[in-house]
Amino acid sequence: MTSQLSLPRGLIVSVQAPEGSPMREPSVIAAMAEASLANGAVGVRLESPEHIGAVRRRCPGALIIGLWKRSFADSSVYITPGWPEIQQVWAAGADVIALDATARFRPGGQQLAELVQRAKGELGAPLMADVDSLENGLLAAALGCDWVGTTLFGYTEATAQQKPPGWQLLGPLRQQLPAATGLICEGGIASAEQAHRALEEGADAVVVGTAITGVDLQVARYVAGLSPKTAAASLGR
Repeated sequence: MTSQLSLPRGLIVSVQAPEGSPMREPSVIAAMAEASLANGAVGVRLESPEHIGAVRRRCPGALIIGLWKRSFADSSVYITPGWPEIQQVWAAGADVIALDATARFRPGGQQLAELVQRAKGELGAPLMADVDSLENGLLAAALGCDWVGTTLFGYTEATAQQKPPGWQLLGPLRQQLPAATGLICEGGIASAEQAHRALEEGADAVVVGTAITGVDLQVARYVAGLSPKTAAASLGR
């Protein structure tokens, strides 16, 4: 039996850290997730079964969107690409499973339609479709995904020339998606003003990651901006 889960309106914080960062410690991820929720976030988006489990133990009542990034030689799809990843994300304690719902070839030739059917039928798991286009968002909803996010706009081969946030997707998706399908703006949101704009343009919720929890990238950007070479370039010298 498929679970039904409504999408709360507001901010969802993506609490992730790159490979090799000390911020990837499960206890650190869990602390950042708790701090986000304590300050008004309606949910968190987490990567890997280990981090999902750590946050579930620390924050039992949290709304968790879970995913698992895994790379395979035969495909560019990496966000919860196949059935084993779906199973482990769900078993770790996620409330919603996020997965790549673009038109790209999946590892081993797995099919999105079959994965959605199995996740809904065998696990009863709500699904968030990470998409890059209007067409893929509508297809994901038609296949049975509960929420659609603009997560991969600007990050796929077909949209590589575009820059997130995917503002141009929000209006058409909101107009054409079923009323019961949640719409999430994710990717490239760097300020509270942009987050507010996302809601105004049709999103039910907005996911913010790097701008809030991306310590590694944020510090690196500041350091780069303070370097003499960067400063000279900005002044046209």
